[in-house]
Amino acid sequence: MKRTLESLDPAGIEGRRALVRVDFNTPIKDGAVTDNTRIRAALPTITYLRDRGARVVLLSHLGRPKGGPDPKYSMRPVVRELERLLGAPVVFLADPTSDEAVTATRRLPRGGVALGENTRFYPGEEKNDPALAERFAALGDFYVNDAFGSAHRAHASTEAVARLLKPAVSGFLMQQELRYLGDALHEPKRPFVAVLGGAKISGKIDLIEALLPKTDAILLGGAMACTFFRAMGLETGTSLVEEDRVGMARDLMAKAGAKLVLPSGAVIAQRLEAGAETRAVARDAIPPGWAMYDIDPATERDFAARIGAARTVVWNGPMGVFETPPFDHGTLAVARAMAEATSQGAVTVIGGGDSAAAVAEAGLAGKMTHVSTGGGASLEFLEGKALPGVAALDDA
Repeated sequence: MKRTLESLDPAGIEGRRALVRVDFNTPIKDGAVTDNTRIRAALPTITYLRDRGARVVLLSHLGRPKGGPDPKYSMRPVVRELERLLGAPVVFLADPTSDEAVTATRRLPRGGVALGENTRFYPGEEKNDPALAERFAALGDFYVNDAFGSAHRAHASTEAVARLLKPAVSGFLMQQELRYLGDALHEPKRPFVAVLGGAKISGKIDLIEALLPKTDAILLGGAMACTFFRAMGLETGTSLVEEDRVGMARDLMAKAGAKLVLPSGAVIAQRLEAGAETRAVARDAIPPGWAMYDIDPATERDFAARIGAARTVVWNGPMGVFETPPFDHGTLAVARAMAEATSQGAVTVIGGGDSAAAVAEAGLAGKMTHVSTGGGASLEFLEGKALPGVAALDDA
């Protein structure tokens, strides 16, 4: 267990500068934030600190700028959106490594908020450079990591700074992520079912291996099911198949036995586009020239029944090409089944990334127990890997 924000003495917070690593990696169009979900997710931590008289200094990355500062990836639009959400002014630190930035943080009023420019504008960030971490550490008196989505990266603002600035604790979002994902892995209510999708088995092999001994069933969808179909000797037409992983899929099926549940059928088409002719066929009836783009209605019903009987469900990865209707049907069916399971008392955890986007699109995010804000981080956590940004925090 890691030390949490609530473990700090309130008297030690008032007037002190809280350096908070947040994940404000938000989509921006025409100079405005188009989805503020990640900003809103950090508000409980920010508000808690403000209410206790802290001077709140926020750091985040945005996008993948190459070779230094790029106006396209500036945090300035995020400042405006954060001001709107807080109903209070936010100081922008144009260069958070400067002496002027340090002075600005000391001049913040109690409850004041500042946001630094994109941490990835500095080459040392992704190299976990100790010198850059020292400059970041100068902005605060203690450190709070609330950026679970970046916790799997050993960067200067997530790992090195946490070893320099003490105490180093988890924020409320980080705490929530670790609790729900950790409980699902280590203390699940049973039956424990994992639903895994996505295009490639190579991206999920570690997760399948890690979950096999812990779960009661793994429901497998998405294009990666086709690699398993090929391992079964079935015709897969023009479906995406990782030829170099067919042997691995065969070995996994042998090891997992009945615990690994594959689709009984597929929705197929000759091309991936809206309006294309589609057919629902059994998995052994995919003809040459056609490809699987979604699970079929029979599989939807089977998966929904298994999800409905579970007490803990973890989902990572879509069941089809959900960005292109009608191949979103299977993914939305799983989302609805999970929402229904939640209403019946099951613990449902969405493992970030495309799955989180799908439940949000379906308007069902609020009907899940927990929707992770970290795609890659949640994946690595579920695989049992240590997350550098978490490991560097103080132990409870």
